Amino acid sequence: MSSPTQPSPQPQRLAGRVALVTGASRGIGAAVAEQLALEGAHVVLLARTVGALEEVDDRIRAKGGAATLIPQDLMDGVKLDALGPALYERFGRLDIFVHAAAQLGSLGPIAHADPKDWDKVFGVGVAALLRLIRTTDPLLRRSDAGRALLLTDRVGREPIAYWSAYAAAKAALDMMGRTWAAETLNTTLRVNLLDPGPARTGLRAKAFPGEDPASLQDPVMVARAIVEFAVPACALHGELIDLNQN
Repeated sequence: MSSPTQPSPQPQRLAGRVALVTGASRGIGAAVAEQLALEGAHVVLLARTVGALEEVDDRIRAKGGAATLIPQDLMDGVKLDALGPALYERFGRLDIFVHAAAQLGSLGPIAHADPKDWDKVFGVGVAALLRLIRTTDPLLRRSDAGRALLLTDRVGREPIAYWSAYAAAKAALDMMGRTWAAETLNTTLRVNLLDPGPARTGLRAKAFPGEDPASLQDPVMVARAIVEFAVPACALHGELIDLNQN
């Protein structure tokens, strides 16, 4: 008696590639890391909270994936500067960079904003990104299909009262991404800005504590959409793409 034909497993489009994901301990960052691993990438998880990183690592390994944990504060510029050389020494390559880390800060009138709060928001969203671009750019350019995906938000393009620090940081991120894309136009590196839209994340819950989570996008679904821009077949470059599925 012949056995039923088993469906062929889906090919892993990122097999052999190395991906760095910031903000990888929770929310969209964690979901993206897990989806990249499902596609065969070795994922480098960068975030501050060790326990949360280990939980993501456990989920990745339970599904046959591989990850490396880097528990690190994005405010530590010295360590960020050393990240690229460390990745090269360990893996000899970097093919994908996803910047999902963000700091909401305090919401309130800009005239009453705390400069220290702004420093934290810009430290993660702007200063850390600058150092990450500097340290990953040489490796991403060496890849035959380098991909850099920066997660943005519409508040960086549409002024909303009381969101000054977060909005200004996202506006800066948008211009940094567009500038990086313009400077890598004639390379194999593709740089894109992705706006996930409202999703069930801790940052969203902090900003909108009374919001019904059921009305928001599932981070897993958002992550699946994001990964489509990380594969070698994606040729888009310098685009700002709205992924909102609601």
